[in-house]
Amino acid sequence: MVSRSGDWFRQAVRDLEFAKRALEDGFYEWACLIAHQAAEKAVKALHQMLGNEVWGHSVSRLLQALPEESRPPRELVEMAKELDQHYIPSRYPNAHPEGAPMDYYTREQAERAISYASEILEWVRGKVVQA
Repeated sequence: MVSRSGDWFRQAVRDLEFAKRALEDGFYEWACLIAHQAAEKAVKALHQMLGNEVWGHSVSRLLQALPEESRPPRELVEMAKELDQHYIPSRYPNAHPEGAPMDYYTREQAERAISYASEILEWVRGKVVQA
């Protein structure tokens, strides 16, 4: 089977660019969600490159599921855990006691999510270049 890891990684990079645009336009909930998506796709690209088939959307668990010699530092997993927190609440009003997701997300959260996703993408890029 042909590896699609390059396609996954290219889309991760594009998603991260879109997250930055959402941040600049004030769509903080979307910036957080798309930052999560960028990190998820990057890690899935690495899994595919390694010949692994993975399912799920938790970036931290996807990182922890990498073979031991390919696992990231603990700090990266911690960043991924914060990104994982945006997967549902950034999209659905019923994830909050009242109000819409846009009422709960801030510029600082979006900036941090984009920063964390960027770190994960760069770490994955380093792994892909080494292979």
